[in-house]
Amino acid sequence: MLLLWVSVVAVPALAAPDPGAGGQRRGAARVWPVAPNVVLVVSDSFDGRLTFYPGSQVVKLPFINFMKAHGTSFLNAYTNSPICCPSRAAMWSGLFTHLTESWNNFKGLDPNYTTWMDIMEKHGYRTQKFGKLDYTSGHHSISNRVEAWTRDVAFLLRQEGRPMVNLIPKKTKVRVMEKDWKNTDRAVNWLRKEASNYTQPFVLYLGLNLPHPYPSPSSGENFGSSTFHTSLYWLKKVSYDAIKIPKWSPLSEMHPVDYYSSYTKNCTGKFTEKEIKNIRAFYYAMCAETDAMLGEIILALRQLGLLQKTIVIYTSDHGELAMEHRQFYKMSMYEASAHVPLLVMGPGIKANLQVPNVVSLVDIYPTMLDIAGAPLLQNLSGYSLLPLSSEMYKFKNLHPPWILSEFHGCNVNASTYMLRTNQWKYIAYSDGTSVLPQLFDLSSDPDELTNIATQFPEVTYSLDRKLRSIINYPKVSASVHQYNKEQFIRWKQSIGQNYSNVIANLRWHQDWLQEPRKYESAIDQWLKTPTNPKKI
Repeated sequence: MLLLWVSVVAVPALAAPDPGAGGQRRGAARVWPVAPNVVLVVSDSFDGRLTFYPGSQVVKLPFINFMKAHGTSFLNAYTNSPICCPSRAAMWSGLFTHLTESWNNFKGLDPNYTTWMDIMEKHGYRTQKFGKLDYTSGHHSISNRVEAWTRDVAFLLRQEGRPMVNLIPKKTKVRVMEKDWKNTDRAVNWLRKEASNYTQPFVLYLGLNLPHPYPSPSSGENFGSSTFHTSLYWLKKVSYDAIKIPKWSPLSEMHPVDYYSSYTKNCTGKFTEKEIKNIRAFYYAMCAETDAMLGEIILALRQLGLLQKTIVIYTSDHGELAMEHRQFYKMSMYEASAHVPLLVMGPGIKANLQVPNVVSLVDIYPTMLDIAGAPLLQNLSGYSLLPLSSEMYKFKNLHPPWILSEFHGCNVNASTYMLRTNQWKYIAYSDGTSVLPQLFDLSSDPDELTNIATQFPEVTYSLDRKLRSIINYPKVSASVHQYNKEQFIRWKQSIGQNYSNVIANLRWHQDWLQEPRKYESAIDQWLKTPTNPKKI
């Protein structure tokens, strides 16, 4: 039913209305003749490259394609930290990760932090949130926290079971991720029963867990692994022949941080081409299910006569490697992990526009304030996206030609900083000297297989200087290192005499139990060393 409507709907019926000459610019903010509603749908782990060619050819995403046709697509949108909580903290605060100090999945924003939704509410918007938020402190497992805190310890332990796939062999099984569907239903019901009756504009947030891999609670070889889980219904939306098998560097030639990540994710073993292709196919099928939930929101808005009055934004907290660079999950600055979808449509938004400028999730905050006509705060790290997408803006160059992303959590044994410009991706680590940086020319090497940092020293030096002008990353790395020690010591003291038993039974237990004393000693040595970014 959903797909049928998308295929037959007349384009003029859903085209954004011309706002007319009544719109005015107020400073940096755009004022609509009638304040638009806003709906923000944020999924988890959605590779942004699937929203444009050639990635768009591998799986059917009709509602993302609908948003592309009727709105603006940002072709180079990035997360500010490729992991759930820090990324969402940046999105809800408008601040870079080193400013929120959301160093890992446990440490997010203070629950009382003033978000863009709070400000929109003060400016007359009715607000509602459903589903995954994940931007405040206190989430995720003890194992996840300890892994993040001890990433500087000189040991190599698998933190995940080998990635798996699991198929529900039913052509009629549509609602695989039932929790996400329930939250989507709640959002639709709210639109129908409450929002449609408001005289004030509203802003609705829907957070989805898909297409994040599912946790696998089973014990044994795959304990702690992640499962790419779908049904035959969604798998049939994937063009199996179009799936690309990623090229891998030999283990001996991998960047040391990449090798650490691959090892801790249990991906250094042998994988058949069929295994890799299945993981990717199942992931794409999970993306198709995500697209259908987005479609439920779009359909509800249309049926209620609200679509032409509502700005709809779709994005994700980060991407999914899906076996690129011999990894799954995120926690990487490679495109599959760091590149996110960002689509905007609605009144005053240009239709069928593709924006090549680099943007990032911290831009959501000022964009929301801009839509609401609220004054733009001076301390924000982001910039409004409306000058790049709105029909009313005359000034287009209001966003800097770079974005910043950083990572300080588990599965990576050095703080990581990415500066992305139009052509280049520069990745620095730790203190900037003890770990070799990476430089990729994405125009000629979109798969990021060749690190050319030493071949282009002038470019490397120039980008590093630019990065240091934005963030004093050696100092930030040292602060994170100190934070990790302090948090680990507090946790160890809270465990008391049970410490040895508890730490031996985290997700790395199969490696740890072979030589528990060795690994405890490595932690003791780490706690005694001065706080400096470690050498790898």
